[in-house]
Amino acid sequence: MFEHLLNGFAVALQPVNLLIALVGCLVGTLIGVLPGLGPTATLAMLIPLVFSMPPATAMILLTSVYYGSMYGGSTTSILVNIPGESASVITCKDGNQMARQGRAGPALAISAIGSFIAGTFAVLVLTMVGAPVAGYALNFGPPEFFALMIFGLCTVASLTGSDVVKSVVTTCFGLMIATVGIDLVSGAPRYTFGNPFLQDGIDFVVVAIGMFAFTEVVVTAMEVRAGTRAEIIKAQRIWLSWEEFKYSLASIFRGTVFGFIVGMLPGAGATLSTFIAYNLEKRICKNPERLGTGDIRGVANPESANNAASGASLVPLLTLGIPGGGATAVMLGALMMLDITPGPLLFEKHGAMVWALIASMYVGNALLLILNWPLVNVFARVMSVPAKYLMPIVLVISTIGVWSLSYSSVDLLLAAGAGLLGYYLRRNKYPIEPLILGLILGGRMEQAYRQALIISKGSNLIFFTKPISLTLLVGAVLFLLLPTLLAKAKQFQAARALSGEAA
Repeated sequence: MFEHLLNGFAVALQPVNLLIALVGCLVGTLIGVLPGLGPTATLAMLIPLVFSMPPATAMILLTSVYYGSMYGGSTTSILVNIPGESASVITCKDGNQMARQGRAGPALAISAIGSFIAGTFAVLVLTMVGAPVAGYALNFGPPEFFALMIFGLCTVASLTGSDVVKSVVTTCFGLMIATVGIDLVSGAPRYTFGNPFLQDGIDFVVVAIGMFAFTEVVVTAMEVRAGTRAEIIKAQRIWLSWEEFKYSLASIFRGTVFGFIVGMLPGAGATLSTFIAYNLEKRICKNPERLGTGDIRGVANPESANNAASGASLVPLLTLGIPGGGATAVMLGALMMLDITPGPLLFEKHGAMVWALIASMYVGNALLLILNWPLVNVFARVMSVPAKYLMPIVLVISTIGVWSLSYSSVDLLLAAGAGLLGYYLRRNKYPIEPLILGLILGGRMEQAYRQALIISKGSNLIFFTKPISLTLLVGAVLFLLLPTLLAKAKQFQAARALSGEAA
């Protein structure tokens, strides 16, 4: 293995391939920063370009762009509360709070460090135990995937905000939005109201930009006009202290492990990994009440999970030929067009290309850390721009991002509607994150559910006869009931203490 890896480094460190990796990292970071583009669309646009490249160079370019976009997505989440891509949604909670407290520098720094550690760990596991680990993922069929997504939604609903009922309501609303479009089985349009632009469904980017970017612009404008806009505390430093790094280290490792485990499952994706890792972190860590208020662990954990899941998604792609998400599905298509079939024989038939790709991922992670290190200062300075100048820029960039999806005025109207809905939800303290996750997972949940029913000939008992799906469903119910049970336990302890004092 080490001999193959050294040969891979010999290919990856060739000047041409090193330059390709650098360009890919830069492009990917830019794509992650700009809302609306995303890694999947970018990789699809690069497909014609890679035909003229050797297979190893082509895959180095695609994976570098993929990794770079995972890094860059956190930047706008932290600075202006707008996720660059779906996996950075949960980073907004603590990252933007840190920026408002004048700690944008440490937030960006821990994001880069956590991403580097998690990405390197994912590649290390891929190097050593990729095939056996991916083999276990084959135990997940449609019932298990449906149960996994239910588990993810329930963990988010139980831990986002103080009112579980409001979280469940917004989760269900997100699932409802996901049903708009063409029915998966019959092919008939659903809830499109005769509008052909809605037959492809409502894109996550449209809703996310509306609910985060447009809502943020409206809220900021109203606060500035009313004179209640909180002053951004000027950053005293733009890097990370040793104490903050030590404080975040356990969260980085937990996010890395949970993110890798979930991200390795085909179809789960980095988004679900970040939500599950963050919410489990809130149960495991010390002083969980600090998360959501600008705690640096709330940036370190999901960003580590994000990059660990991105690397993990390559495990089933390379060893089983099963893509883990949209971006890896594009990579699968690129490999097939290059006359390379991913699967168990890939390491044997195209070993030189695979090991060069794995070696380039080590190099890419190091390049991204080196690139992001000096840029922390530049990014952190964005918070010193007055809101009356920054928010119009955000509005223009967000509008361009929505328009670039399909050049449709319908998308702009939907984004505006999502902005109004997001404003109402924020004013009434409804959490937005469960709605976004419900929208992202809705299509895959429905697909897994229908496939499971086809397998079982219409019987829902299949979800309870499979050990993995049953365990996940029981865990989902427990997560929903946990806040109520904890509240009842505290009330009981308080009543018992009062009765003891009275005695």
